[in-house]
Amino acid sequence: MTADRSDVARDLPKTDEEWRQRLTPAQYEVLRRKGTERPGTGEYLHAKQSGMYKCAGCGAELFVSDSKYDSHCGWPSFTQPSNEANVDLTTDYSHGMVRTEVTCHQCGGHLGHVFDDGPLPTGQRYCINSLSLTLDPSEK
Repeated sequence: MTADRSDVARDLPKTDEEWRQRLTPAQYEVLRRKGTERPGTGEYLHAKQSGMYKCAGCGAELFVSDSKYDSHCGWPSFTQPSNEANVDLTTDYSHGMVRTEVTCHQCGGHLGHVFDDGPLPTGQRYCINSLSLTLDPSEK
């Protein structure tokens, strides 16, 4: 049984130091400081296992493996979130570009970006850092 949002929110770290204790240094850089992993290096880039991809920061359900595809961009790509309410989309003007940032609704962790160049039926490419994810093969 999945905990409801209020239970999860209560257990989330409140300070930067608590986040540093919960996450690996690499996860912290991506999730809390909006970093990115080097293209082609992510644990889940070529993963084929079935299951639910969850936020590495809080465990929120983000993407079902059935929506994962190889976009050849260097990061795991998905056509859609498992539940749109679990991700937030905001305009990102960093690095001299205009992109749409994807963050976890529950903990605010940076996941990656979404682009309008994905396959049908959604036309979306959620380009997500492996460091932002965990794969739970028991759920789908």
